[in-house]
Amino acid sequence: MDASPSPPYILVIAFQTVQVPMPQLVDPFGREISYIRLSVTDRCDFRCVYCMSEDMTFLPKKDLLTMEELDRLGSAFVKLGTDKIRISGGEPLVRKGIMQLFRSLGRHLETGDLKELTLTTNGSQLSRFADELYDCGVRRINVSIDTLDRDRFKAITRWGYYDKVMEGIAAARKAGMQIKLNAVAMKGVNEVDFDPMIQWCGDQGFDLTFIETMPLGEIDGDRIDQYLPLSVLRSNLRERWTLEDIDYKTGGPARYMRVKETGGRLGFITPMTHNFCESCNRVRLTCTGMLYMCLGQDDNADLKVPLRASEGDELLINAIHEAIGRKPKGHDFVIDRRSNKPAVSRHMSVTGG
Repeated sequence: MDASPSPPYILVIAFQTVQVPMPQLVDPFGREISYIRLSVTDRCDFRCVYCMSEDMTFLPKKDLLTMEELDRLGSAFVKLGTDKIRISGGEPLVRKGIMQLFRSLGRHLETGDLKELTLTTNGSQLSRFADELYDCGVRRINVSIDTLDRDRFKAITRWGYYDKVMEGIAAARKAGMQIKLNAVAMKGVNEVDFDPMIQWCGDQGFDLTFIETMPLGEIDGDRIDQYLPLSVLRSNLRERWTLEDIDYKTGGPARYMRVKETGGRLGFITPMTHNFCESCNRVRLTCTGMLYMCLGQDDNADLKVPLRASEGDELLINAIHEAIGRKPKGHDFVIDRRSNKPAVSRHMSVTGG
């Protein structure tokens, strides 16, 4: 029997790198934060009466985060499980170099980490950017327009050009994007426009959402006189339209119904009469890096500090978790004669609503 020694054996142990997912963003009330509204500017080329005063003072441009910084912030939220980003303003498409941000964030659509990249716009710049937005992965947009009447449009927006917006909407449709119109319902201002808007949106295949006016920031007019509860509006609409409940959600606060006569979808956003706090999955980030955890409260966190303190994201991620841990349960807006002041001092243009 051969007793020659056995050859030596070399034990090779292969280590596989396993990427441990970051903890998801869940607030103290068990609501997962899956949606961020990212404002890129407080500037706008309109001066809508319910949003801001005509003589507005905007932030110095030097105070705004760069496109690279906005991308880092948005990408940090994507790492933490946020799968929807809405770019807002002000009017986001007036920000110089804005397509750089859309193109950069669009890479998360390609990996599947981000389900939707979208924006809210007044439509004034859409004819210029619609094709490029689609190329960046934007498939659905919200256009803020409160009337289809040219004269009322001018009165509400002060500086807006109706034809330019209509051209923009047509360009977005031609590019292949799904369009939803957002209209702020104002008593005595645009009530006569609701029926024509419902019919037109149904004919065009657009969704339409009515929004209650909100007490955000000082404006020139009187919100009390403009305030129209959507419960009243919905009741009035039922006299002329058949509204059917449907199970349709876009990830935002709107509650949708089907208009039987047109087949179109009609949404209602009711921050006043029936707030949507119990299912709130959103936070708002301003163009200066301030994170607001609630639409109707001033709780915030300055993310610019950890963002600029390190090239890595550890400090930023920790700051985001800390902020979400302070997200309040909800807000309670009030508009009445006794408290004719905004609920919060910031204008809608700071966080895009």
